[in-house]
Amino acid sequence: MKRRALGKTGLNVSEIGFGGEWLERHPETEAVELLRYAGEQGINIIDCWMPDPKSRDIIGKAMLGHREDWYVQGHLGSTWQNGQYVRTRQMKDVKPAFEDLLKRLRTDYIDLGMIHYVDKIEDWNNLQDSEFMEYVMRLKETGVIRHIGLSSHNPETARIAVQSGLVEMLLFSVNPAFDMLPADEDLDELLSEEYRYQQNLSGIHADRAELYRVCEEQNVGITVMKAFAGGRLLDGNRSPFGVSLSPMQCIHYALTRPGVSSVLCGFDTKEQVDQAIAYEKAPEAEKDYASVLANAPLHSYRGQCTYCGHCKPCAAGLDIAMINQFYDLAAVQPQVPATVQSHYMLLEHQASECIACGACETRCPFGVPVAERMKKTAELFGR
Repeated sequence: MKRRALGKTGLNVSEIGFGGEWLERHPETEAVELLRYAGEQGINIIDCWMPDPKSRDIIGKAMLGHREDWYVQGHLGSTWQNGQYVRTRQMKDVKPAFEDLLKRLRTDYIDLGMIHYVDKIEDWNNLQDSEFMEYVMRLKETGVIRHIGLSSHNPETARIAVQSGLVEMLLFSVNPAFDMLPADEDLDELLSEEYRYQQNLSGIHADRAELYRVCEEQNVGITVMKAFAGGRLLDGNRSPFGVSLSPMQCIHYALTRPGVSSVLCGFDTKEQVDQAIAYEKAPEAEKDYASVLANAPLHSYRGQCTYCGHCKPCAAGLDIAMINQFYDLAAVQPQVPATVQSHYMLLEHQASECIACGACETRCPFGVPVAERMKKTAELFGR
């Protein structure tokens, strides 16, 4: 299992993670065994937004004796009240729910303390100088949570939180369907069977591209939820593209976004774990989402680099996808951020070495003018 640095946290997390929300629908013994199996395969990060006692008990029992092998995303503001999940900022409910999380997970610390479900800018603004935020900071100062994270589905709200400097990592919904949509869309609506995508949508929306850019610039790592858009992308009849993608293609799409460290998948069986981790040894043809999107009857990413890697191999040895990624991160800024400049200069080959042979352009599913972009990149970065 390959691992990636989770931004400024310094944690090295598995590319495939465990989204725990389906644990409660299984018998406890079976769910504990499933989670332990995932850990044996190299998965080392789990998200526990769930406030219900059963899910938390399962995770605690599965980690027993192996706590140091797991990085836990534990949420503050997700509570269990009268047998129901309630998102709240009321401290009379938040504090007992977090203490219950520690108790049931049988631990005295949470690696990633997640400010739970902040989708509205108003919610983020209200959290500032609040008792809730004071509690989060106190937990961080005392080492009960090691790093502060935030979960969101709204790119504008997430961007503002990242730019505040408080958030060290982000749990965000990433998939090629959501990436086409602006920030003001409602998640429940997006996941509903009645939702219809506009047919004139194309490419990555500026709101989402900007969030990825800011996360990369601020070194805020992203863990991914909703990689399959609630299953819609796996069904050609429900997919906004008019064609289905495979789980492997969805995982690869998410992992090629700037800043993304891990894709958290929901698992019901060991076979599903095996199918997800098969990503690590899969041939490029099985991971290829670009050809599917380029040839889909609905919507288009035409002219936009999606960092898919179809342009390989380069005659001059350039990592074209990575160069394009750094160009996109820098081009929208008044001046090139120092961090992006530094990362670009560390590449083995820079854009100025492009020989404009055009071979990469014949392989690009989206018709990206690669040679022209290499010229612009060389001018932008000075090499």
